[in-house]
Amino acid sequence: MDRTPKIGLVAGGLGAYWPQFPGLLPTLRQSAGYVSERISGYDAEIVDVGFISNAQEGAAAAEKLRAAGCDLIVGFLTTYMTATMLMPIAQRSGAPVLLINLQPTESMDHASVDTGQWLAYCGACPLPEMANAFTRAGVEFRSVSGYLRDERAWARIGNWIKAAGVRKVLRSGRHGLMGHLYPGMYDVSTDLTMVSAQFGGHVEVLEYDDLRVRVEKVTDAEVAAKIAEAESVFEVTESVNADDFAWGARVAVGLDRLVADFDLDSLAYYHRGLDGEQHERLAAGMILGASLLTARGVPAAGEFELRTSMAMLIMDVLGAGGSFTEFQALDFDRGHVEMGHDGPGHLAISAGKPLLRGLGVFHGKRGWGVSVEFDVAHGPVTLLGVGQTRDGRYTLVTAEGTVVDGPHMKIGNTTSRVDFGRDPGEWTDDWSASGVGHHWALGTGHQVAALRAVASLMDLPLVEVA
Repeated sequence: MDRTPKIGLVAGGLGAYWPQFPGLLPTLRQSAGYVSERISGYDAEIVDVGFISNAQEGAAAAEKLRAAGCDLIVGFLTTYMTATMLMPIAQRSGAPVLLINLQPTESMDHASVDTGQWLAYCGACPLPEMANAFTRAGVEFRSVSGYLRDERAWARIGNWIKAAGVRKVLRSGRHGLMGHLYPGMYDVSTDLTMVSAQFGGHVEVLEYDDLRVRVEKVTDAEVAAKIAEAESVFEVTESVNADDFAWGARVAVGLDRLVADFDLDSLAYYHRGLDGEQHERLAAGMILGASLLTARGVPAAGEFELRTSMAMLIMDVLGAGGSFTEFQALDFDRGHVEMGHDGPGHLAISAGKPLLRGLGVFHGKRGWGVSVEFDVAHGPVTLLGVGQTRDGRYTLVTAEGTVVDGPHMKIGNTTSRVDFGRDPGEWTDDWSASGVGHHWALGTGHQVAALRAVASLMDLPLVEVA
């Protein structure tokens, strides 16, 4: 999927000023050109409909932006303008609107400024008017105020643009759900209608037989190529059995075909199986291929965790990676929360070259084979889970911490030590009470500011655990 968001841009000011102050409009157009150039510098497609001066031009711009199918519309308040100039844009476009008020510099030269020059600094003037009108019309209001070269303001604008990319991916994404629920995990159970209703997109219900028939067609040459790929990505430990490695590679090739054939943007899976039959072997051979998929931007989560694979996708679109994660232990001596999983990890956020380790048994699951082991790159990280309330409403649950050094288990799990700057037991209680499920995504960098924008554009509650 093309993840590039389409950003509509309209700038405007009150046309009554132009004959009164001949130098004002050229100044405002110059500012609008700078804003257009800056937005074009993000990973976004811009639809710039130009400068409007009255309600009629606003209505015409609204039709152009509606037809363009934007993911976010930016309204640049260059000076005072009436609410009726932007109201049709907000109402007709079908996209969320961000109002920006960026005056020319940090402050006016008050000793020499005249009325026309002051009006170039007056983008704040219509902001309360727009907010009031939008609220009364039932249009959600959001804004960024600053000055043209204010990098703090542009960082906030950038978060809205990244959030628009997340919104686009979720609204048109295709999410695979293969196998069945891990027995007894009520929190993982997901109503597929609610996924489409609240996130958008499509859930493709898959059988393990959809994978089986593709794995059966994999050639020995394709297996050898996948093994070579894995050897370039992983440090293969002596514990890896050659037959298990080859089987994991064969399943990985089948997974590549499955994702391509169904045009999937994420995948959640689980199958128990019995007595070493084919479906059990397929389920046990998933981790290598699922980790390679996750690393290339198609998040794959075990234990039928559809909501977590979507959380991983959100983090990946934000450029933070997003690894399948759960609690492992608490270290009260060091003040750390240990978390990770024995399933697929996001290889791109590993602190070093990830290990491929052979396992005789997966904890709590049937099967055997190869698993992935690494520590997430040390530094700031963000957790993101998708919870669900009693009335069925999804919530985004997030927290920021720091991955730090310390001892790790060597059992084929991704494992990270996260310091949240407080007692690990108290933090764990707060996180668990947030409504998050058993699993979540762990990504690099502090992303809560961007996630606030995502939650706003998706009309989802955001729970922040301090």
